[in-house]
Amino acid sequence: MEDREATTWRLILIRVLRYAAALYLAAVLMMSFLERRLVYPAPPVERGDWSASEADSPTAPRDVWIASEDGVEVHGWFYDAPEADRVVLYCHGNGDHVADSDALMRTIRRELKAAVLVFDYRGYGKTRGPDDERPVPTERAVLADGAAAQFWLAERTGRRADELVIIGRSLGGGVATALAAEHGAAALLLQDTFTRLTDAAAYHHPWLPVRWIMTNRYDSLARIVRYQGPLIVSHAEHDRVVPFSHAKRLFDACPSRDKRYLPQATRGHLDPMPIGYWVAVREMLEISGGRNHSPTPTDRLGG
Repeated sequence: MEDREATTWRLILIRVLRYAAALYLAAVLMMSFLERRLVYPAPPVERGDWSASEADSPTAPRDVWIASEDGVEVHGWFYDAPEADRVVLYCHGNGDHVADSDALMRTIRRELKAAVLVFDYRGYGKTRGPDDERPVPTERAVLADGAAAQFWLAERTGRRADELVIIGRSLGGGVATALAAEHGAAALLLQDTFTRLTDAAAYHHPWLPVRWIMTNRYDSLARIVRYQGPLIVSHAEHDRVVPFSHAKRLFDACPSRDKRYLPQATRGHLDPMPIGYWVAVREMLEISGGRNHSPTPTDRLGG
């Protein structure tokens, strides 16, 4: 009788474990299927004020269209500044698009005395593929869009690609780090970004094998070791999206001798940068003299 009961309980346990394993596998497959939507939650095009570029004013942004690969036309706003001391390429986060950025771009132009380009990755804003289709974002394709924007801006302003200041926030930090590592930069500014996108995903979903299954990885920790130019890493101490610890790891991994670490005690992930931050950035850029950094011939985006 006892042997029969033990056998019955073993069978029940096996069935329960099989059921749990099936549920776990289904959850992993579902999260894998939803990866693109989670990594690139592009806001509706209708959100934001797109009329800024229509203003008849010399300070208004101008619509620009930049040829990327596969026939994709990257849309951006260019804020010209004929007497600019420097030129800035801005890579926004995954929940933003160009139309959200007008006030910030004006702040950057004013505080850094810079001409500025903000652009939308494929899948965002007005960026479109052939036949006006909405192209699908992937890491490789988004980095290609960023490189196209970097070289367009350099040509438009009469500079080399490694003479641009590149700013990246959150997901844009992964883009900016890759561009600086591959093509160089006069300075790299990282704001509230991650060491690797997989590390940030593992923080939010520790029960999932995200480091094995994610295809969008944005391994900034591996890439930043190839960048030796001026660097500023800043991070909100109350960031609930990307852990604060990521900032120091990125800072320590960069071999640059000209770098600053700016933790911010009163901000959260979505809070704007205080004016004091831009003052510190301007001071560093003035001290560094806008030095550029060109990567070695062996540098590659795929690191």
